[in-house]
Amino acid sequence: MWLIYLLLGAGVGFLAGLLGIGGGLVIVPVLAYIFTAQDFPSDRILHLALGTTMATIIFTSLASLRMHHAHDAVNWWIVRYLAPGIILGTLAGSTFAGRLSTEVLGMIFVIFIYYAATQMWLNITPTSRHALPGKFGMVVAGSLIGALSSLVAIGGGLLTVPFLSMCNVKLQYAIGTSAAVGFPIALAGTIGYIINGLLQTQPLPDYSLGYVYLPALGWIAGASMLTAPLGARATHRMQTATLRKIFVVLLYFLGTKMLFNLF
Repeated sequence: MWLIYLLLGAGVGFLAGLLGIGGGLVIVPVLAYIFTAQDFPSDRILHLALGTTMATIIFTSLASLRMHHAHDAVNWWIVRYLAPGIILGTLAGSTFAGRLSTEVLGMIFVIFIYYAATQMWLNITPTSRHALPGKFGMVVAGSLIGALSSLVAIGGGLLTVPFLSMCNVKLQYAIGTSAAVGFPIALAGTIGYIINGLLQTQPLPDYSLGYVYLPALGWIAGASMLTAPLGARATHRMQTATLRKIFVVLLYFLGTKMLFNLF
């Protein structure tokens, strides 16, 4: 299966660089199909897909963070006060996910993938209405972002960018700061999925570290880090608006297929 993992990582990395989106919404359903074909335990397949995806985001978020930091687009004050809530929420979310059935976890993911696809299709952008909350409000916001991000295995960009935009943070800094926030989300989420996988009694596939399947992690992360810069360079040469619509259709397709597979 290494070639499939390699191709998946290469495709997701290129799309991430080209369109500026994370790959979690694509990796999770594709891994679920692959793990099903490999006869992994049926009631742990989605948990393994989510945990493995969170682990891949560690590597892609680091690459994105370095790029945005080099362009001075990261507001580290925001990162400092969001991070504690992010870590608490992400650990809580991954623990909660470990206790949900595949069907419930799958429905949460399908609902979110439809939300994300619709947001991208309609190009919905929030209006600036509020100032950033105080320290306690930032911890609460971080907790909510982290909890939901860990449930659907995303780096948080689909949640952090709209939140910061509503708080009058310029889009450039909202995107760069979201990239920085993605690292603690991915790290805490991965730790949570590893611990919860190790604590459950049902046997998991060989080469699994909790709910992280290491062979898939290695090939996907390695390939995506190589192709993401290629996608970023291609942004200036390709019609990204058309490709974004194609990507949205792909999300609807993957979400619908996953929905049918649940019932």
